[in-house]
Amino acid sequence: MSAGIRTRTDGPVLEVTLDRPKANAIDLAASRRLNEVFTEFRNDPALRVAIVTGAGERFFSPGWDLKAAAAGEESDEDWGVGGFGGLNYPRNLDKPLIAAVNGIACGGGFELVLGTDIIVMEQHARFALPEINVAVLADAGTIKLRRRIPYHVAVEFLMTGRWMDATEAKHWGLANHVVPKGEGLTKAWEIARQLAAGPPLLFPAIKQVLRHTETVAEHAAFELHDSLDAVQRVIRSEDLKEGTRAFAEKRAPVWKGK
Repeated sequence: MSAGIRTRTDGPVLEVTLDRPKANAIDLAASRRLNEVFTEFRNDPALRVAIVTGAGERFFSPGWDLKAAAAGEESDEDWGVGGFGGLNYPRNLDKPLIAAVNGIACGGGFELVLGTDIIVMEQHARFALPEINVAVLADAGTIKLRRRIPYHVAVEFLMTGRWMDATEAKHWGLANHVVPKGEGLTKAWEIARQLAAGPPLLFPAIKQVLRHTETVAEHAAFELHDSLDAVQRVIRSEDLKEGTRAFAEKRAPVWKGK
C-alpha cells in the first residue's frame, strides 16, 4: 500500500481501495498515487476492468483532505495528470471503471465516482458536493453533473451542498445498482467479471464513441464514428469473425483481443 491506496488484481480485474482512516480523504500524495495506479491500469494489456471503492463501512471518500489543506496544500496543486483522484480528466482511459460506493461520497470523492462508468451504491451511501460551504468550486462536479442529470437538479445540488441518498441517486440515474449495506463490492466484482469475459476490443470502442460524440449532432456523430481508431480495430478484428462463427455454431466465443 502506498499513500493509503491499496490495490489487488484477480486475473484481468484491478481493485483499487482508498484506505486512509478515518474517512478515506485524499491528500496530494494519495491523488498522485491514484493517478499512477490508473495510468498503470490503462497501459497494462493484461488488465481489463477496474473497481474503485473505500475501506470501512461509513466512507467511500469525502474528497480533499481538508486537514492537509489547512496545513498548506493548495487547491491548484499538481494533483496528477488526470487531475484530483486521477479520474477528473484521465487521458485515453478506454477501459471500464466501476465504483463500489460503500458509504459517504462527497466533494472530490463524489467527483471520483462521476469519473467511473458504472456505479454500484450501497443503501446507506450518500452523495454531496458541499464545497459551497467552504468557498471552494467543485470544478469537476460542476462540469460533469449537468451532463449526468437534469439542469435544475444539478444546479440546486451544486449551490446548496445538500445530500442525495441512494434512492434519489438511482432515480436520477447516478447509480446503476443500489444494494444492501456491505454488498457493494460483491456486486461490483460480479459486473467486472462479466465485462472481463466480454470482447476486449469493444469496450475501448464504446468509450471512444461516447467521449468523442458527446456534444456532436447525430448525423455528424456517425461520420466521426467511422474515423475512430478503436472502431476500425473492431471492424477489422478476428474477434468480430469469431463472434459471428460462435453464434452460428451455437457455442461460446473465444476472444483473442485482435
